[in-house]
Amino acid sequence: MSARYFTPATFRFLRELGENNDRPWFEANKDRYEREVKRPALRFIEDFESDLAAISPRFRAGARSLFRIHRDTRFSGDKSPYKTHVGLQFRHEARGQDVHAPGFYLHVEPGRCGIGCGIWRPDSRSLLRIREAIVEDPAKWKRAKGARDFRNRFELGGESLKTAPRGFDAQHPLIEDLRRKDFVGWARLSQRTVTGPAFLGEFAAFCRAAGPLQRWLCDALGIPF
Repeated sequence: MSARYFTPATFRFLRELGENNDRPWFEANKDRYEREVKRPALRFIEDFESDLAAISPRFRAGARSLFRIHRDTRFSGDKSPYKTHVGLQFRHEARGQDVHAPGFYLHVEPGRCGIGCGIWRPDSRSLLRIREAIVEDPAKWKRAKGARDFRNRFELGGESLKTAPRGFDAQHPLIEDLRRKDFVGWARLSQRTVTGPAFLGEFAAFCRAAGPLQRWLCDALGIPF
């Protein structure tokens, strides 16, 4: 499908929001938010649904794929009320609305756009299962993270422990992977790519390339891909 979703107006709104991150400004520009940010994002989600189903029928695209623009400031020293980016997450059905679930992610922000895949900050039980799956079949894990299309498009990232996790051999050949707290791939995008007419297809191609990692994670967690 050839269609533009996010436009220069989307980025202009987000930049201005960053300079005027308060409720009076947002309320005065709420129509712009709806027109230039929220509606394009929801159209993107709707149009991506069929591509996502072809990649895996277990991941969901819907209105809840769009993160709220409001920040949770309860435990943050930064009391700015609004996010200055757009976040979309297409999560596995087994985890409902849990953001710490296997999924595909789109981040739209001036100067920092990208596509993510995998699982961010899994709970302790899920993290243990992932680490045990690496130890039980190292070759299978290496095939997943080393798949050509995935390797060519993504870089594994996220935070890691400084030492070996409890119960795991510090000398294990894959100790760097065992120390991971996140199992996520990240790919940077330019604003030109995000605002281009072919972006939906390009995003789908990235998600297809993430298939081997997503399938491996689902197998490790005992959920269907």
